[in-house]
Parts: sequence; C-alpha cells; structure tokens
Amino acid sequence: MRRPLPRRAAGAGISEPVPEELRHAWSRVVAQLRREVPEGRPWRILDTLEPRELDEGTLVVAAPDRHRGYVADRFGRVLQACTSAALGPEITVEVVAASAQRAPNAQRPTPNAPDTTFNPKYTFEQFVIGDGNRLAHGAALAVAEQPAQAYNPLFIYGPPGVGKTHLLHSIGNYLRGFGAGVEVRYTTVEAFTNAFITAIQSGGTNRFKDAYRCTDVLLIDDVQFLESKARTEEEFFHTFNALYEGGSQLVLTSDRLPRDMDALEDRLRERFECGLVTDIRPPDRSTRMTILRKRVAHDGVQIADDQVIPTIADRIVDNVRVLEGALIRVVAYSSLTGEPITGDLAAEVLAGLYPELVPARRTIREIQLATCEAFGVGLDDLLSPSRAARVTWPRQVAMYLSRELTDRTLPAIGDAFGGRDHSTVLHAVKRTGQRIASDADAYEIVRSLTERLRTSTTAGE
Repeated sequence: MRRPLPRRAAGAGISEPVPEELRHAWSRVVAQLRREVPEGRPWRILDTLEPRELDEGTLVVAAPDRHRGYVADRFGRVLQACTSAALGPEITVEVVAASAQRAPNAQRPTPNAPDTTFNPKYTFEQFVIGDGNRLAHGAALAVAEQPAQAYNPLFIYGPPGVGKTHLLHSIGNYLRGFGAGVEVRYTTVEAFTNAFITAIQSGGTNRFKDAYRCTDVLLIDDVQFLESKARTEEEFFHTFNALYEGGSQLVLTSDRLPRDMDALEDRLRERFECGLVTDIRPPDRSTRMTILRKRVAHDGVQIADDQVIPTIADRIVDNVRVLEGALIRVVAYSSLTGEPITGDLAAEVLAGLYPELVPARRTIREIQLATCEAFGVGLDDLLSPSRAARVTWPRQVAMYLSRELTDRTLPAIGDAFGGRDHSTVLHAVKRTGQRIASDADAYEIVRSLTERLRTSTTAGE
C-alpha cells in the first residue's frame, strides 16, 4: 500500500501533520542532495521538487510540468544515488509531473509509538564483516535468531558511523521476515524523550507506556543521550525493567561503554552491563574496500578503472557513512559533468572535501621505530628471534601496521622483520586484528599509533 508523503518542496514547510518516519524521508533525501550537489544553478530546479508518495519500493517525486523531462534526464541519476543513500538501495525514484493526481492519504499510526519500519538497506546480508565488527555482528544475528535466549540485553558501542544502527535495523528486518509474529520496535533515545514529553503534556502516559512496553523486542539507539535527563532516565529505567522481567529482548547502542557514562545512574549502568557488551571498531582498509565494491555492485555504478575504490578507501578511514557518502559524491559529480568515474576523478572530487584525510604512506622502518617507542622496546629486540611476550605483541602490531600503511607485499614485510616468512606476517596481522576486536586497550594503542603515523611528518615526532 502506498503511504503519502507530505507535500513539501525542498525549501518549503510542511502543510499537514504526518507520521515522523514519513515526514523525515524527503528531508533525508534533500539533506543528501545538499551534500552532493553544489549550490548554484542546479538548485533552481531541485528546489521545485515535491515528494508525492512512498511505497515499499518507489519514491514518487513531482516536478513542474515543463521541467519533468529535464529533471528525469539531467538529475535522475543523482536523485537515485541520494535516495539510495538516505532511504536504502531498494528504493527507486519516479519523477512525475506536478499535475499528476495524488494518492489519497493513508491511515496514520498512533502518535507516540516507536517506529515499526526498518530501513531495507540495513540487513545482515548487506553488512560487511571485518575484524572490527565480527563479534557484534555474530551477537546481533544470534539475538535475531533467538530473541531473549542468547544475549539479553545486548549492548553495542562504538564511534559514529561504524554500523551500530545497521545492526539494529538488521535485527528488525530479520524478525519481520522470519520472526513468526514477534513484535519488534525501534526507537532512538531522542525519539523516546520527545514522545515521553508529549505524553506528559497531553495526558497520554498510559498510551505511551503501552507503546513501548507491549513489545517482544525493543531496539534502542544512542542511549548515551539519556545522561542528565532525570525524568526520561527514570521512565526508561522502568521501561527497561518491565521488558526485561517480562522476557522481552533489549538491544541498545551507544558511542561509549556503560561504565564511561558518568552522568547516568548506577542502577541503569548495571542493567546495561548485565548482558553482553561488545564493540564495533572502524573498518580496516580491506573492509572499506569490500564495502565500496558491494555498494558499487548493488547500485550498478559503472567505474572506468580499478583505482576508484582504493582511492576512496584510502581517503575515508573511520566512518562507513562518510565512506559511502564519498562514493555518492563522486557518482553525483560524474553524473553532472558527464566525466567517467576514474581514480583521478575520485581524487580530484575528494581532495577538496577531505584534504586532511589523505593518508601518509610510511616506510616499514618508520613504523618499526614508532612501535618501539610506543611499547618501550628496542629495535634490535623487535627484529630478533625472541618470542618473549614483551616483544611478540609489539612485533605483531608493527607487522599489522606495515600491512595497513604501506604497499609492501607480505614477503617484503617479513624480510624487513629479520627475514621472517610471509606466513608469519599473515599470522601477526590476523592475531592483531582479533586482539583489537576484543581488547579495548589493544585497540587504543593500535588506533593511537595509526593516527600518529598517518598525520605526522616523521615517525617519532
């Protein structure tokens, strides 16, 4: 069934109240367009567009009658790329004339209810697994397959843009497809807070409680924003207890560990930690390359040479959303100028946006010296045959960074570490990836070293 979107031009206000997820759909597309299409002449046309409706697979956009053909031909590819980024790759765009008849309004959901829709882009199949997210992915899948049986609550933490929301929606999409009637809902702490305030003001607290507590699986994003919200925190605490004690599954995400939320009450932190707490790390280069290849294949993007993906992957190193946005930016530029998508074009487009993210290429010796300084070991010890623990871990880190920050082959890296075999280097890379995925201290020292080597002009500065 088609769900009508608000009649709204890109720069206009909303003329009628609509469900939150529909009200925001077009604004998300416009926001993506603002990032990818430069200000100027194109916006004389783009500002005239109006969303008409959104069904399960099509976003209908209206253009003035005299411009419909021009918009479809000139901006169709950019609109599709930005819509895919904002709403999911399964959503296609249809440009119609403004005089086309609108569909009648659909019935709106109950106010204050958590969101029951999930981004079709965010599925387990579309999630690219790497060393930094393997445990979180496995735990989320286990929860989807057996709610309240595997890990309850499941608490996933990590920096912005690494896939936390993707996993929440993946659980929701999985349960919608295979959950045999399991009631699953998603909310953010911001939406929870706004709904709670509205319920208090309107006298609808009982309806609010029913909406959040009468569910089998509740997925909650950005719980760090509960800090310093006393009344909301109190209500959230009781909601958490009601669900947990009733046998419902809770999955929460945050940008930090529960113990690092200093302004949160102890009793709530303790509940967050009573299940499984796992993290997601920024993707390594191999994972970034895979994410881009998957997106290129899924969206049918035609690239002209094999340097496009490495060029983008080397510029954007710690945020999947920004990584995919960089690809969309390159696609949009190509669409607007007619130039083929090449590595040189990608470098030109991204240089103006992310000049600070251009990675410095390092020599193996610079990496070895920086690692020795960080761990307090001598270079001779690092290159020696010693298998003492105080030397083995720094050596593995140095090999891992040599693989990440140089273009040297495994045999060449092995030679630089005292003539070791390439299989030793491969083992070191694997062990380091596993350790930083499960050990916060290990992750921090490797992250710090990586940042230092990427940004400093000489190792040891």
